[in-house]
Amino acid sequence: MSEAKKVFDVDSVANLARLELTDEEKNSLSADMEGIVSYVDMLSELDVDGIEPTAHAVPLTNVLRDDQAGESFPRDVFIANAPDSIDDELIKVPKVIDGA
Repeated sequence: MSEAKKVFDVDSVANLARLELTDEEKNSLSADMEGIVSYVDMLSELDVDGIEPTAHAVPLTNVLRDDQAGESFPRDVFIANAPDSIDDELIKVPKVIDGA
């Protein structure tokens, strides 16, 4: 960590995360945040000249198959696996939007 002690606005971070914290939790979070920044500062001291930046440690590729028309999943089996249905035709799901 740099010479000057870093001060974190824990209240601001808690507000952004929509958290209500006690004074004890704020002190603990402040210490945790200082530890994280200390670790990142330590990483900034590493010599990375000549190292190519990467997003992942190993190369990733998408494994895609050709899009081919095939037989559909049987509707009765699909409906039988649903927690609730309407007239064995439609899957019933919980309401997620309450009309005001």
